[in-house]
Amino acid sequence: MPRTATADRVDRAALLDFLRPRHRAVLLTRRREGGAQLSPVTYGVDAEGRVVVSTYPQRAKVRNARRDPAVSLCALSDDFEGPWVQVDGRAEVLDLPEALEPLVEYFRSISGEHPDWAEYRAAMLRQGKSLLRITVDSWGPVATGGFPPELVQD
Repeated sequence: MPRTATADRVDRAALLDFLRPRHRAVLLTRRREGGAQLSPVTYGVDAEGRVVVSTYPQRAKVRNARRDPAVSLCALSDDFEGPWVQVDGRAEVLDLPEALEPLVEYFRSISGEHPDWAEYRAAMLRQGKSLLRITVDSWGPVATGGFPPELVQD
């Protein structure tokens, strides 16, 4: 039997429950000329419910977010056929040293405890990392692909 597409509207708590166990997404920022810049990213969700992405200050997504903080993110399931959701929000860029502890929280949100936090912090400083922190303003339904319901036979 063909699969029926779904589009479930959820509240913020259910959205965060959906986002937390997933970590793959496509981030959309805007280029200076207005065109879309799409970047595959690994993300986490911080304690305040913001989407966080570890990156480098030289990346196009960072330059774009500094100039225009309006961003969108399509959070994907590990299984490409699984559900996804688009979130829209405003990004802030945190650079070192301000980014250091939020980068620790980013790691924890994805992988749990690190075996050596001093080593992790030193690596973040050595690599010159930045953190994109996205405050979610709106979101679409949690959706799955498939046929429109009216085309699926019982």
